[in-house]
Amino acid sequence: MTPRVSIIGRLAELRSPRSVWTRRTILAFLIAICAVFTFFPERYRAVVSLSPTDPSSLGLSSTLGQLGSSGSLFGNQAAIEISLKIARSLYVRQIVAKRTNLADRLEMTSIETDRWLKKHVVIRSLRGGILQFELLDSDPEFGVMVVGAFAEAVREQLGIVARKQIDTKRQILVDLVDQSSDRLSRAQAAFDTFRLRTRYSDPENAIAAIGTRVPLIEGEIRSKEIELAAASAFVTENNMRSKRVVAEINVLKQQLAEARSTSPINQDSVGRVVQESTQAERLRRELNIALGLYESYKRFLQGTTVEDLTSTANVRILEPAFVDSDRQMNLLPLAIGLLLLLLALAIEFYTLRPPVGHRMPA
Repeated sequence: MTPRVSIIGRLAELRSPRSVWTRRTILAFLIAICAVFTFFPERYRAVVSLSPTDPSSLGLSSTLGQLGSSGSLFGNQAAIEISLKIARSLYVRQIVAKRTNLADRLEMTSIETDRWLKKHVVIRSLRGGILQFELLDSDPEFGVMVVGAFAEAVREQLGIVARKQIDTKRQILVDLVDQSSDRLSRAQAAFDTFRLRTRYSDPENAIAAIGTRVPLIEGEIRSKEIELAAASAFVTENNMRSKRVVAEINVLKQQLAEARSTSPINQDSVGRVVQESTQAERLRRELNIALGLYESYKRFLQGTTVEDLTSTANVRILEPAFVDSDRQMNLLPLAIGLLLLLLALAIEFYTLRPPVGHRMPA
């Protein structure tokens, strides 16, 4: 059974000298045309690369840390993804088209211009969080202008997004500072009222001094008892000196009983000290918390000022727009030329070594 002849086989069966050389000439001519169109018209590759910045790269990480601000508004990976999303947005392409006057240059409508930018400007994310804008065009100055406009538009849009987020954060912090300020005022007023009521300029030290009154009285009683015992060896109980010491001991014991009392009504008693110390600690604790919150929120609010100043430095240009010195090839003619070359080689190989069972015509 004769095998089925393929397309390459049918082309190879053209065995007459005229047809063979005609085929070879046509293929060679087509390959030559593809080779010419691969390099001409010459196109230039305009490139610009940039990367989102963070405060550490600007030397501001310690400053923002002291002011209570985070390093990056979006986070490292999020900053790359957001930058890539903004770079591919319609609004950025509209800004680029307007600044480069692209509609008049290309004689297109705004919609066609947007499609042209979306098709011809290649935006990719490289390793290390680097964004690259690339344009192949026959006019190198035009390509540099377009990719440079893209880089500036992305920088401005990231700055707008950062400032909007900073404004939202600042408004929240302003409200928190106001609330903490009111809380601090109430806590300070309550603590001052307690100081006026108890007549303690320094409640903690005054209460501590009252708490040491009991051991002082006990010490005085022991000293008086020793004095009375020493006087009894020389004088009688009816002696005025002995009676005076006994009276002093009785007064000190009465004061000791009052100091040891657990009732908060008695002045300078243990109960009064416990009650007032508890209240003083509560008021002091509330005052410290209110003051801490106020200082923290105020420091965070100051951090937003630094963030606002650095919002325009959210993107650093790694390589300004330039034209690549490598010769750029047109891929479509190159691919067609390679296919024609492979076709020609396949036909010649088929002619030299046809499949088994297939006889080439003489």
